[in-house]
Amino acid sequence: MEKKFKTAFSKQIRAVIADDHPVVREGLRALVNSQQDMEVASEAANGKQAVQQFLLHRPDVLLLDLRMPEMNAIEAIYAILEKVPEARIIVLSTYDGDEDIYQALKAGAKAYLLKDSPREQLLESIRSVHAGHLSISPSIGVRLAARVRGPGLTERELDIAGLMVAGKTNKEIGVSLNITEGTVKVHICHVLKKLGAGGRAEAIRIALERGIAHLT
Repeated sequence: MEKKFKTAFSKQIRAVIADDHPVVREGLRALVNSQQDMEVASEAANGKQAVQQFLLHRPDVLLLDLRMPEMNAIEAIYAILEKVPEARIIVLSTYDGDEDIYQALKAGAKAYLLKDSPREQLLESIRSVHAGHLSISPSIGVRLAARVRGPGLTERELDIAGLMVAGKTNKEIGVSLNITEGTVKVHICHVLKKLGAGGRAEAIRIALERGIAHLT
């Protein structure tokens, strides 16, 4: 009975779900398919599959996990928007760091939601993004505002921060980036200043909290 009623809609919101955890995909699929105005068109287990399935099915909305194998969400967003500039993408994540949020929205995502958000918020976001709107919750907005106000790290400084989090010494960082140890020290001073950190350990903690770098 429910299937007949769903097919009576002239326009359902077709979604592709991309997440490397089968249990998460199953939960999202059940939630989306339970709505009379929505249906899941396809699923993907990594970033490359997300791009392929999006281009194959051309859904109204893509639900995209932030961190996946093969290709992360940011790379997938750029790849999709290069082919389909009007694509509507919602990033789902367990990470609430302001840098993660900023980079996802900068890449072109229309919404950024935490995976523990209430189901009503996710459904509202899907409908809002499908209608052509940005969907940013107040808590995400606060994080984003903090990132925009603060001094951002350059691409080189982001690389340095990532290697610091990975536990690399200044010498090892220099070898990895093909720069001198002295240049590494200068960059680290800039990173500490921009993060408001008193030392290397505090800078690493802040970088992890803000999503500037992640432990692999």
